[in-house]
Amino acid sequence: PHTLVFIAALLCMVISSVLSGLSLGIIVPIADNILGSKNIHIPQGLPEFLKGFVTYVNSLPRWELLNRIAILLVLIFFLKGIFLFLQTYLINDVSLRITRDVRDRLYEKYISFSLDFYSRSHTGKLVSRVIYDTGMLQGALTEALTDFIFQSIQLLVYLVIVMGVMTYYSIPWTVVFISLFLWPIVAYLVVRVGRRVRALGKAVQEKVGELSTTIHESISGIRILKAFSMEPKELEKFSRENREVYRISMKSIKRTEMVGPLVEFIGIACAVLVLWFGGRGIVLGEIDAGAFLVFLGALLSMLKPFKKLSRIHLINQQASSVMVRIFEIFDKEPTVTEKKDAERLPLIGKSISFNNVKFRYDTDDILEDINLEVCPGDVIAIVGHTGAGKTTLLNLLPRFYDPTEGSIMIDGHDIKDGTLKSLRDQIGIVTQEPILFHDTVLANVSYGKPDASQDEVIAACRAAYCHDFIVKMENGYDTYIGERGVRLSGGEKQRLAIARAILKNPPILILDEA
Repeated sequence: PHTLVFIAALLCMVISSVLSGLSLGIIVPIADNILGSKNIHIPQGLPEFLKGFVTYVNSLPRWELLNRIAILLVLIFFLKGIFLFLQTYLINDVSLRITRDVRDRLYEKYISFSLDFYSRSHTGKLVSRVIYDTGMLQGALTEALTDFIFQSIQLLVYLVIVMGVMTYYSIPWTVVFISLFLWPIVAYLVVRVGRRVRALGKAVQEKVGELSTTIHESISGIRILKAFSMEPKELEKFSRENREVYRISMKSIKRTEMVGPLVEFIGIACAVLVLWFGGRGIVLGEIDAGAFLVFLGALLSMLKPFKKLSRIHLINQQASSVMVRIFEIFDKEPTVTEKKDAERLPLIGKSISFNNVKFRYDTDDILEDINLEVCPGDVIAIVGHTGAGKTTLLNLLPRFYDPTEGSIMIDGHDIKDGTLKSLRDQIGIVTQEPILFHDTVLANVSYGKPDASQDEVIAACRAAYCHDFIVKMENGYDTYIGERGVRLSGGEKQRLAIARAILKNPPILILDEA
C-alpha cells in the first residue's frame, strides 16, 4: 500500500545522489581551465558525448566558464536541497505508515487473544511491544529506508566516478589498491560488532518490558502500596531495574558508536596515502591534477556513506531483535476461535445445558463432569469454597475458555458451532471486580450498547440504583470517572457495572459475586 510513496522517495534519492556526483565533477574544469589555465585533457576511449562536452568547455573563455560554473553550482545545490527534503519527508511518511500498521496489527492481535494468553503475560511487557518496540522499529525503518538506500546510491555514484577516472586517466595501481583497502576492514568490524549489538538490543527490550510492568503494577496497586508503606521498596526496585536498562543501553551505544570513528580513521589514513602517492604522480607529471582531485574527492566522499551504512547495519541488528518480539505476537493464535462454517446462534428459547463438562488449566483439573440445565426464567446460584471453579464455570458459557471435554448447548446447538458475536450478544456480565474505563458515566454504562438513548441509560441506572448518586456528580452523566473508575467508591463502581449489563438487556445475565 505504500509502494508509490516509496518509489517517489527512491527517485528523489537517485536525483540528489546524481547531483552530488555532478557537483564533484565540476572540480575538473575549475582545477584545469580556471586555476591551471589549461584545457581539460581528453583521454583515449572517452565516450563521444563526453568528448563533445569537454571540447565545448575547453572552448569557453575563462571568465565565461567561471560565471557558468558559479551559476551551475548554485542551481545544483538548490535542486539537491529540494530533493533531499522530499526524500526525507516521503521516507518518514512511509516508515510512520508502516509503524502505524504494525501497531494496529498488534492491537488487533491483543484483543483477539483468549483470556489464557493474558493469564500468562505481563501487561507492561505487552504495552512495551506496542509503544517501545514499534518506536524502535520506526527509527530503524527511517534510517534503513533513508540512509541505507540513499547512502548506497551515493556510494555507487562515487564508485562510478572513481572507476571512470581510473579507466580514462592514468591512476597508478598503488593508489587504487590503497583506496580499496578500506572495504574488507570495515566489513569485518561491522559484522563482528553487529552480533553483539543484536544481543544487547534484545536484552534492552526485555528490561524495558520489565520496567513497564513495574510501573503498571505500582500505579494499579497504588492504594495497597501506600497502605503498607512500600514506597521505599518499590522505588528501590524501580531504580534497580532502571539502572540495568541504562547499563545495557550504554553498552549497546558504545559498540554502535565506536564503529563510525574507526571507519573514519581508516578511511582518512587511506586517503592520506592516496594523496601522497597521487601528489607524487602529479609532481612527476604522471597523473592529471584535475582528474586526481576528482578521484580523491570521490574517495573522501565515500567515507560518509561507509560510516552511515556501518551504523545502519548495527541499528538493523537491534531492530531485528525488535521484529522477533513483534512476530512472536503475530505468530500466536487465540485458543478460542470460530469454526469456518460457524452460524449465528438463535436467541435462547428453551435451555442452556452443560453436558459432562471438564476443564483443565495447565495440568490442574478445575472442573470435572459438570452437568447442568438452565431454563428461561431460572435464577441459579452457584456456590462453593474459594478456588472451587465458580468463575471458571461462568467463563465457559461466553467462551472465554473452551471446555477440555464435554459440550455446552443453547437450545440444542453446541456453542462452538455458532459465531462468537451471536453467542456473546445474548450474555450480560458483571465481573467480581467492576471494570470501568477512563470515560464519562454515560460512555461506561452504554459501552455494550453505544446507540442507546439518554432515557434508556437513565432507566438502566435507576434499575441499578445508581441514578441518584450520578446526578449529584459535578457533570452528572457527563462526568469523567477516572481510570478504572478511581473517582468512585467500590459500591458505586459495582452499580455502574450492573447498569451496563441491564442496559444491554440480554437473555442471559451472569453476576459473578456482584
